[in-house]
This record gives sequence, structure tokens and C-alpha cells, in this order.
Amino acid sequence: MQPVWLSVDSDDLRHIPSSQGHPTRSKGVGHQGTSDQMKKAMLSFRKWLDSTQVSLTVFVIADQLDDEIFSKWLKDLLDSHPQITVGCHGLTHRCWSAFPPDEQGLLAALVEADVQLHQFAGDQWRPWFRAPAGYIAPWMAPVIAKAGFELDSSVNPSWLTRKKAGPWKDWNAVKKALKDSGLVSMPWLTKFGLPTCGPALSIFPLSLIAKSAWKKLGPAVMPDEAVATVYWHILDHGRNKGTWKPPLNFG
Repeated sequence: MQPVWLSVDSDDLRHIPSSQGHPTRSKGVGHQGTSDQMKKAMLSFRKWLDSTQVSLTVFVIADQLDDEIFSKWLKDLLDSHPQITVGCHGLTHRCWSAFPPDEQGLLAALVEADVQLHQFAGDQWRPWFRAPAGYIAPWMAPVIAKAGFELDSSVNPSWLTRKKAGPWKDWNAVKKALKDSGLVSMPWLTKFGLPTCGPALSIFPLSLIAKSAWKKLGPAVMPDEAVATVYWHILDHGRNKGTWKPPLNFG
């Protein structure tokens, strides 16, 4: 078994790249506020967390705090579960490495998101960043550090996802840039060079590989003690009529 850092991303349907934040994939935002699917998933996630009491980090998109339904739900979650920490998943769900470099734009967005999330989460806030949809390029690393973040968990070191790693499509270049910028890097778990986190949990046959890899994880710890890092989406908890759970041997 491998000690694992568990994390979830708070993306709603309006945040996925087909809706917003990507120069070619986005077709427009289909709705505003918290979707019905997200509301159901939030209830199921909370039920799972209440039963397991595991420690994990929620990577939140700051624009979700503007929605009263989501912000009230998150506040109650944090008040009820002091073991939960909050990280930054962006001000919006802009896929920065899919666009030309914009250091000033990224810095402004990160600083604003940091202020909003820190003020909201208080002592449960952590200066940890995860790039929206895992789109991170080497040029972003010094900007992330300049914005005050200490840890990055954006790297999905698989050949299947290398197009997200900037113009060179090289995850090693991203990891080097993070290290050179003084950032702790917590890449996502892979197996056989294939993704096991996020969408891979529900895409056949990647889902079979992912479930096999996740069965070997535990216990849940914070990043400084973790050997592996995994993530899924709160939205996943709406699958199978609200019965979906992460494929862990604990919790």
C-alpha cells in the first residue's frame, strides 16, 4: 500500500473545456450557477465524506464562490470537516497552456483567486495550485510561485496528455520548471504510462487500469507524507444514481 494524497476538483458542467476556457474546444457556457447534476453530486459526495471522514483537499474554482448554492454548501462542508483543506483550481477554468503565454494575465488571475479562496476558507486554505484541466506549460511555473503558491499538482505525466504541457508537449520540461521555481510538484498517479485520475476513472479501458492502481493506495495523508497523488471530480459522485465512490480500499 502507498500513502496517498486524495484530492477532488470542484468543476461544474460549465467549467469543462467544451464549455469554457479553451481556444478551440469551447462551444460556449451552457448555464450559469450550480447545475442540477452538480447539486446531486454534492449531496452524494457529502454523504460519502460523512461516512469515511477521510482527509482530502478540494481544489476550488474561485468563480464558484459567487454562487450562493455552492458557497453555502462548501462552507458547511468545511465547518463540519476540519480535516478538509482547500486549494486553488483557478479564478475561472481557463486552460492557460492552450493559449499563447500571458504572464501578467495569469498572475492577476492567481492573485485574485488566492485572495478570494483564502478569505473564504480561512485556516483550511493552503497555497496549493492545480491548473484547470491540467493545462500547464513551463512558462507558468515562475508565475505560480510569484503569486505565492508553494505546491503544484497539475502534472499528469502520461504520453496521452502531453499536448497539455505547453508548446514542447514535454512533461519533464514542466516538472523542471516547477522545481527551478521552488515549487513542490505532486504529479498524478499513472500506471503503464497511462492516466488513472479524473476522466480516466470513467473511460474504458482506462477505468480498469485506474481501478487496479487505486486499490493499492492508502492510507490518506497530506502531501508531505504522500507517495502517490490522485484526484477525481465532485461531479463523479452523481454517477450511477448517486452511488459512485472512488475505487479505494479504504473509505
